[in-house]
Amino acid sequence: MPPLPALARWLRRTVRGAPTPIPDALWQATLAHYPFLARLPVPEQARLRRLATHFLAHKEFSGAHGLQVSDAMAVAVAAQACLPLLHLGPAATPEDALSWYDDFVGIVMHPADAVAARQVMDHAGVVHHYAEVLAGEAMQDGPVMLSWPAVQGDGAGTASSVVIHEFVHKMDMQAGGAHGAPPLPRGFMGARTAREAAAIWARTWAPAYQHFREQLIRAERFGEPRPWLDAYAASAPAEFFAVACEAHFVEPERFAEEFPALSLSLREFFKQK
Repeated sequence: MPPLPALARWLRRTVRGAPTPIPDALWQATLAHYPFLARLPVPEQARLRRLATHFLAHKEFSGAHGLQVSDAMAVAVAAQACLPLLHLGPAATPEDALSWYDDFVGIVMHPADAVAARQVMDHAGVVHHYAEVLAGEAMQDGPVMLSWPAVQGDGAGTASSVVIHEFVHKMDMQAGGAHGAPPLPRGFMGARTAREAAAIWARTWAPAYQHFREQLIRAERFGEPRPWLDAYAASAPAEFFAVACEAHFVEPERFAEEFPALSLSLREFFKQK
């Protein structure tokens, strides 16, 4: 048998027993590359490292178009993917939070943005074909696709993280599809029932989404200041949720200033203090 790549050897060791911790040098290099991870308090960094270790033990990475997935690439993805889960599991067993990602195993890394063939039918019944350039994609009950250059550039002066974006789509999909309304925890914002929790969420997010779209339209048509959040958030409620989560985790202070109600809602959902 030919020698296994470094990543495969490391992951193989983890499946024979308790997961092998991420090496110190690799973990510190990952934190240094992503300032929003380095800013976490030390206890939260340790918890994130534990989650990422378990994540790596249960997911399978593959490279498209000849890309060789390295340990550094896998850890960069794992650390960001686990950030939204940081406070969702019991303190004694935080890895229980990984059940949010139980519907898939595979993560496909691309050496550049991927191009996907799409089609859409207009109101007249005419089908239009087009190509969409993707930095990432999460599939219902399927794998996650990520562009490595996009992952590598996350957080570099922008409130972006394609990893967080796609993995919160996965969380959203746990409610039966990506609609911008993930399953809500018991007692969310004081709600007594799931229906009441969903109503509270809708009262917060639907007006914010419409207001954001109107801001963007005024900016494009009349030259008013563009909103701070990425314009892609205006494409659908699910994308508004995912882009908001990116900003919430990458630049939490600015996000809270721009969207105080959404910040409060996300802190409650992700059980952040």
